[in-house]
Amino acid sequence: MNLSEISLLIQSFFLCLSSVFGERNTKDYLKREHSLTKPYSDERWDYIGSTISTNSYVRLTPDHQSRKGAIWNTAPCLLRDWELHIHFKVHGKGTDLFGDGFAIWYTKDRSELGPVFGSKDYFVGLGVFFDTYVNQDTRHSHGHPYISAMVNNGSLHYDHDRDGTHTELAGCESHFRQTVHETYVAVRYERNKLKVSTDIHGKNSWVTCFEVNGVKLPTGYYFGASAATGELADNHDIISMKLYDIGISHADEEDSSSIDYSKIEPSAEFFAPHRDHIKDESTASDSSGWSGFFIFFLILLAVGVVGVVAFALIGKSQDRKRLY
Repeated sequence: MNLSEISLLIQSFFLCLSSVFGERNTKDYLKREHSLTKPYSDERWDYIGSTISTNSYVRLTPDHQSRKGAIWNTAPCLLRDWELHIHFKVHGKGTDLFGDGFAIWYTKDRSELGPVFGSKDYFVGLGVFFDTYVNQDTRHSHGHPYISAMVNNGSLHYDHDRDGTHTELAGCESHFRQTVHETYVAVRYERNKLKVSTDIHGKNSWVTCFEVNGVKLPTGYYFGASAATGELADNHDIISMKLYDIGISHADEEDSSSIDYSKIEPSAEFFAPHRDHIKDESTASDSSGWSGFFIFFLILLAVGVVGVVAFALIGKSQDRKRLY
């Protein structure tokens, strides 16, 4: 085989590769109007609250108390099926106590600060929560940090005291905070199925956190991210958000062309099993300790009163004896 034949063979090989990857990219490609990447100069993103941008990251909150910050895409998403990749970093000076966490949003309303990881309560749409602090009056069967999802039509309240367990679709424990590796999460919505995966161990591969079927989300909502700190704090950084059109065909679905997917109400057929609200053991023990002390004090006081009365009666009896 001469040199020209070898060269032709190599060209043919790379031509085949390009055709394969070219076909893949037409079905799964980046939507720049919904993506945030360095140098963070895209005017289609709003920065609100404590959010600042640097050359390396967008910081939603610094490692300081009582801060709220968010970023919101100004372009509504018209895709029925999509996958959002978030490169993030949660870190700070705290070793045992830190918080509160951050959230990724796909909602009807945007750019409103509030109590749910920096954004509004009673939202309409999807929230994926990255909770780093377990509240003291709730007992869980899982550890923290914890990733969970909630779908809301505007009627549900996210209960921070219960860490949102009563409105949770599903969740998983994930030690994404203060890691030595880069941390990523993928939120995929495809054919009414929500899937959340993580890559936090430096293996360059996705690990499924949870999958939930029967999730209905309309088109025309907005992507965003928010974070909050309270008495405890952390740095919550977004390094990139990249939205991909996954190009799913719906030709096999009946009446799919006649449905206005912008009018669908957000809903979910499945919620995580209900867990009763149980007070923390330390709170219960403190309460029982104070009640025990109070009861002991009352008994001691009663004994004292009885003793004083008895002493007075004995004294009067002695006085009467002296008169005789």
